[in-house]
Amino acid sequence: MPIDPKLVGRELPPLEHAYTNKDVILYSLGIGAGAESADRKFVYEGNLEVLPTFGVIPPFGALMGLIGMEGMDFNPAMLLHGEQYLELYKPIPAEGKLTSHPQISAIYDKGKGALVEIDVVTKNTKGETIFMNRFSTFIRGEGGFSGDRGPEPGNDPPDREPDRVVSMKTLPQQALIYRLSGDFNPLHADPDFAAMGGFEKPILHGLCTFGFAGRAVLKEYCGNDPSKFKAIKVRFSRHVFPGETIVTEMWQEKPGQVIIRCKTAERGEYCLTNAAVWLNI
Repeated sequence: MPIDPKLVGRELPPLEHAYTNKDVILYSLGIGAGAESADRKFVYEGNLEVLPTFGVIPPFGALMGLIGMEGMDFNPAMLLHGEQYLELYKPIPAEGKLTSHPQISAIYDKGKGALVEIDVVTKNTKGETIFMNRFSTFIRGEGGFSGDRGPEPGNDPPDREPDRVVSMKTLPQQALIYRLSGDFNPLHADPDFAAMGGFEKPILHGLCTFGFAGRAVLKEYCGNDPSKFKAIKVRFSRHVFPGETIVTEMWQEKPGQVIIRCKTAERGEYCLTNAAVWLNI
């Protein structure tokens, strides 16, 4: 069988990531920060603060760790980034060196494909855990092995109008900026490559859209204070084209949780669903 369910628990090689305040600023610009005065602390080295969703950058290479692994025999072109969960334990330093420790935490049988989850714990040089990510990857055509289907996605919005809505316009060159933070997939830059994937032009990175959604909640419910932002989980449902407007709808059903959903204003298609942000209250 191409994907071996017995790989659950397998540790992948650790990933070291050294970065400076320039990398932090570049990431912030990559997810649209800097247009408002309240963003200055995220894009200027004087008293620089780190946006919470920067936490997906140091361990991003864990996704590539599946390719070529024994027991993971699949076509890399069939791999999709399905969901993302990020939980923060300490403020992210504006520069430093972090080490991420990936482990395959679950393999689910979704029928038409396999869902492989990788948990990645990221620590500083003192051994303190700074944040944890769960990358959920959907591998098309690799299901049907009679495995557990896994939990339902949850985080459905209530049947009422959102409590708050934030619209953020992306730049036509947004993907070209975001890719400089480490995701160089040509799908986001090369029109010919995008056409092979069935897109009329390059699309925005899912984790860039993730960052826009995180900024919307940070602004509306955290007063732009990263220490109040505890965790975020999203499902990547549809693509966004650079230059489109990301509309983040928010419902606060519980004091420490905000259900969110994102769509493009231009096409009205939901790009992030089954999503939520948890707050430190």
